[in-house]
Amino acid sequence: MRVATFNILNGRVPTDQHVDPAGLREAVKRLDADILALQEVDQNQHRSGFSDLTSVAAEAMDAPHHRFVAAIHGSPGATWVAATGDEQPDSAAYGVALLSRYPVKGWQVLRLEPVPFRVPMRFSGRVRPYLVTDEPRVAVLASIETPVGEWTVVGTHLSFIDWWNARQLRKVVRATVDCREPVVLMGDLNIGPERAARVTGMQAAASHPTYPVESAREQIDHILVRGPVRIGETDAPALPISDHRALWAELG
Repeated sequence: MRVATFNILNGRVPTDQHVDPAGLREAVKRLDADILALQEVDQNQHRSGFSDLTSVAAEAMDAPHHRFVAAIHGSPGATWVAATGDEQPDSAAYGVALLSRYPVKGWQVLRLEPVPFRVPMRFSGRVRPYLVTDEPRVAVLASIETPVGEWTVVGTHLSFIDWWNARQLRKVVRATVDCREPVVLMGDLNIGPERAARVTGMQAAASHPTYPVESAREQIDHILVRGPVRIGETDAPALPISDHRALWAELG
């Protein structure tokens, strides 16, 4: 079966920043994943035409089992607060999604706190550090009945702040300790391959640069596995949307 992860950049085309739901559909169809983790997913946002991007992706891959989990509730530039899970289903939100063609026995949501203060970071072209505010993050776990047995699959998107994302990743891994193996952890971790393997103790199922899309030179998107898993073909294709490449692997 094929698993994949893709930071979709709200469905945007990076050349001109317009949101392209048709491009999202094409990207998902080209991935042809049986289980798909998405990051930077909009729900009912003005910037993405008030679309439910999870439903767009689910229809494109024919995935009857899917879940969007908001990390942030509200709209950018207006009210933008941490989601709690108690929001109305059709409220404006932004977060992650996990989609499956196979039956899901159960879902679990893990909320990941942001750094509680502004953090100085250096950016290209700036002489002095710039104070940035971190965002709340979230992970979604699913127990999935695959053709080769029950697997635990996790999708997440971690902080871009180096020392904090490792802390978040450890929390996600701890949440899987008592889960049925194999465990597959996918997402934009904002961490390189060696550090991701060291922090999780898990095996990389795919090793390809994923960012930036046009001249990918670093891998911050990952598919990590624990337990009895056979790893087959892998790839990181550039698709019609996003500033990331998608990452997929054939597992069994």
